[in-house]
Amino acid sequence: MVFVWTYLAKGELNYTLVQVSVNDLVLLVLYAPIVGFLLRLGSVIIPYRTVFYSVVIYVLIPLSAGYLSRKWILKNKGEHWLENVFLKAFHNVTIGGLLLTLVIIFMFQGKTLINRPLDIVLIAIPLTIQTFLIFYIGYTSARKLCIRYEDAAPAALVGASNFFELAVATSLVLFGLESGATLATVVGVLVEVPVMLTLVKICLKSQDRFQEACFYSEEKTRSLTGCLRE
Repeated sequence: MVFVWTYLAKGELNYTLVQVSVNDLVLLVLYAPIVGFLLRLGSVIIPYRTVFYSVVIYVLIPLSAGYLSRKWILKNKGEHWLENVFLKAFHNVTIGGLLLTLVIIFMFQGKTLINRPLDIVLIAIPLTIQTFLIFYIGYTSARKLCIRYEDAAPAALVGASNFFELAVATSLVLFGLESGATLATVVGVLVEVPVMLTLVKICLKSQDRFQEACFYSEEKTRSLTGCLRE
């Protein structure tokens, strides 16, 4: 989903690709140990192998498929064809995939979402606060460091987003469709979409001011440096 947010915010897609790749590599190594540790703190005993298989199926296989397909296309078709034909053909697919995910979630969890409104609110409030807070820290820090908008926006958006796709898949495998854990991850997905779209809107509205602040900071630094030299 982070590619969707970056695309809508007019950020640098290549930068987002690097972020997602690093994130996936970290998940391959740390996701299973962290999940196992947190579940043990809650006195929840699960087969370690189940968590490992979830990472392999939902992270390793897609990551490997993306790497191998890109390598094959670059070798046989070239970078121009990859950037201007292949990737452009999938622009609408990403949006469609997001909408399809929401439709499927409502199909399986619609009744639960309607019958447990208080639980949904209690789950949604801290998730919303967390997302806005992390975005604010990341976006403000990038602005103060004068990182260009095209990199700062996806950096803040990726930092604020959650890997709910893997969370939903893992909770379904471990706890089943009707479990509270699955409900929490489903609510997370439903909350994340409007919240992230709001953050994208904030990025777009602040884009000009973001660049102006960096320009002013650079001019002020040059002026101060000139005074010190004199």
